[in-house]
Amino acid sequence: MAKYVFVTGGVVSSLGKGIAAASLGRLLKARGLKVINQKLDPYINVDPGTMNPFQHGEVFVTDDGGETDLDLGHYERFTGENLRRTSNVTSGSVYLSVIQKERRGDYLGDTVQVIPHITNEIKDRVRRVGQEGADVVITEVGGTVGDIESLPFLETIRQFGNEIGRENALFVHVTLVPFIATSDELKTKPTQHSVAELRSKGIHPDVIIVRSDRDIDEEIRKKISLFCDVSPEAVIAAPDASDIYQVPLDLNEGGLDDVVCDRLNIITGPPNLDAWSAMVDKAASATDEVTIGIVGKYVDLPDAYLSVVESLRHGAAAHGLNLDLKWIPSDELTGLLADSYFEDLDGIVVPGGFGYRGVEGKIQAIRYAREQRVPFLGLCLGLQCAVIEFARGALGLADANSTEFDPSTPHPVIDLMSSQEDVEDKGGTMRLGLYAAKLAEGSKVRSMYGEELVYERHRHRWEVNNRYRSDLEGSGMRLSGLSPDDNLVEYIELVDHPYFVATQAHPEFRSRPDDPHPLFVGLVEAASRLRSGRDVTDAAEESVSS
Repeated sequence: MAKYVFVTGGVVSSLGKGIAAASLGRLLKARGLKVINQKLDPYINVDPGTMNPFQHGEVFVTDDGGETDLDLGHYERFTGENLRRTSNVTSGSVYLSVIQKERRGDYLGDTVQVIPHITNEIKDRVRRVGQEGADVVITEVGGTVGDIESLPFLETIRQFGNEIGRENALFVHVTLVPFIATSDELKTKPTQHSVAELRSKGIHPDVIIVRSDRDIDEEIRKKISLFCDVSPEAVIAAPDASDIYQVPLDLNEGGLDDVVCDRLNIITGPPNLDAWSAMVDKAASATDEVTIGIVGKYVDLPDAYLSVVESLRHGAAAHGLNLDLKWIPSDELTGLLADSYFEDLDGIVVPGGFGYRGVEGKIQAIRYAREQRVPFLGLCLGLQCAVIEFARGALGLADANSTEFDPSTPHPVIDLMSSQEDVEDKGGTMRLGLYAAKLAEGSKVRSMYGEELVYERHRHRWEVNNRYRSDLEGSGMRLSGLSPDDNLVEYIELVDHPYFVATQAHPEFRSRPDDPHPLFVGLVEAASRLRSGRDVTDAAEESVSS
């Protein structure tokens, strides 16, 4: 039987429950355990697929096509486990399922209530993950203890803990100890109130992870232990870290995994964190940097491109470089001054997205990368924009476009490749999840992946129009990856460019800090070469002028 760890949060949101849950997953996996993470989200949306990125951040996609919360990205990057859609549970999906069962008559005329029907549905979702072969299931409850939306989830995990026995369930509470500058001291009262609120819901935390902007001393830990009725060794300090991948090491030093294993009666050896620690040390010791620009329309909320940013960091760290990230709003790239945004960049990334706003700016950035031979990586919509730009600039098709943006374009180089009716459930019209691609022999992408058949996650509706494939290839664009049936373009690259690569997929979802994705590693390598060439040129010019 699987053991279950439930992670809650208090005082304020954005304390880092997701990072804490992911870090605990890494520590337990380093002890040889099979770990599966799960997120219980209180919002009423069925899934994040139709939510505004400015409000919610990126939509993370699983192998089986689940559109999920971005915390699943943290879980996968830290643990290296490929999760399924069952790892994301929203209030909306729970209520929808219960209502559908009621309509079918599954409840035999019972009055449907939060208890037991909603809580039983949530328990089923939690139990289902434990039946997927996990030794430990780590379930994070979104929001804070005081949120009205979270109450059914808190009641559920209370019931669940009692049903499976306290030797099989453990509650971790992440809370804040703020520093008050005027009194020059850390305050534990918010933590005390948060724990009291949690206990009023019938949940007694076994472990308290204390978030703060600085180290907390033994006196503070003892005070929290005394007032919150938690043993001193179970009060774990988690001060701010400059690198989120340092957090598992900090929590291990604080004894988190020891306490969890002891309370759940899990017998293992110590965690093997040597490789993880070496990776963190390599990133911390980097001195040189590379400057990459992300051109998108959601740049005011960086979480909208969270996996892209992390993948770039992975690629930079693999080369012993720091990432200097520049955010470039695509809807501002108009007119003669547009190119000024790119002049100091070593590489350009155009990520995915939906809708017409900002597309012409992305095309402008791709034109610059193509003409100025700046390393470029296009992701999903980035590939589609690259095809549009190439059709306009190299094929001379000035009106080339996607039918998503201009349904009447005379040159629909990007189009729907299958009949997709307008339906209310917009998530039902997309190519979602893991798909295979064949990589052409001798291509850049084949050399980077090191194999012919690769699998990546997708989330899109439009494809490269096959009517234009021969024209594109005849002008220097290599269609370097196709679907196994040769019907869909999955990768493109320019033959005579240092690094101009794009994919219809979202490779950022499969990059890991200890296993960086080859497309991002390749981009950073090309960007580093460009920067080194510039440095040599600048040094030569300075020598001549002096």
